Amino acid sequence: MNSQPQIPDPETRTRSIARWREVCLMFDDLNMLLDEAIALAEADIRNSPINVERRQRARNLLETK
Repeated sequence: MNSQPQIPDPETRTRSIARWREVCLMFDDLNMLLDEAIALAEADIRNSPINVERRQRARNLLETK
């Protein structure tokens, strides 16, 4: 029984490394897409009428104190 892991040949390693780099770039793209989606959602929440009214009430309370 050979329980030792075998090191792949250089060509296989080169292909694997290239594929892992490609996968990392895909994850980077996905992260950027998610960041943009989060930013849009936060902007929608910030500009919703309910939050605008709450901020205005908070400002009014601070000004009256």
